[in-house]
Amino acid sequence: MLPPIILEPKLGADILDMTAAPGGKTTQIAAMTHNQANITACERNPIRAERLKYNLQKQGAKSYVMVQDARTIDNFFSFDQILLDAPCSGSGTLFIEDKKINENFTMNLIQKSIKSQEILLKKAIRLLKRGKEMVYSTCSILSYENEDIIYKILKQNKVEIVPITYKWIDQLPLLPTKIKGTICVYPNELYEGFFIAKIRKIL
Repeated sequence: MLPPIILEPKLGADILDMTAAPGGKTTQIAAMTHNQANITACERNPIRAERLKYNLQKQGAKSYVMVQDARTIDNFFSFDQILLDAPCSGSGTLFIEDKKINENFTMNLIQKSIKSQEILLKKAIRLLKRGKEMVYSTCSILSYENEDIIYKILKQNKVEIVPITYKWIDQLPLLPTKIKGTICVYPNELYEGFFIAKIRKIL
């Protein structure tokens, strides 16, 4: 649940959770802001969206649920903060003894994830207000889905990395990353593997 913590959601802010179902991070954002932020939770699958609504209601979290593919959100909208916990290959959550690992974890899955991640991140930056910040995260430890995606965006000179510098970060089991200021947690008996980058829009 580190991505919402690193996002540092603000009271009164317009916040978008781009791929929200089943709602764990959305409810966390609501709790961190004491239900005093304007949260939009986006989920394209109607069934998953209903589960999202149920979980939000059960937890008492106030949020508007947008049943739509986040890649097609109208550019009319704009947000102060965005959480993009992007769909990914799940390489950081693999169980190495799973006999079907080669069937489910494939290069085709990785390539499909990369394509979706690039489109989602570009859309997130388009929707983010200038000078504001977002978090990009995945439960993957592959640079293809993480740093390589971020590099493409950085080349456009519209955003910059906000270094993640909390003192407690050093207590996490970390893998080296290609971009200074981002973090990648390696999976062990206590943690699933995941990547987090904080990004500020400058243009």
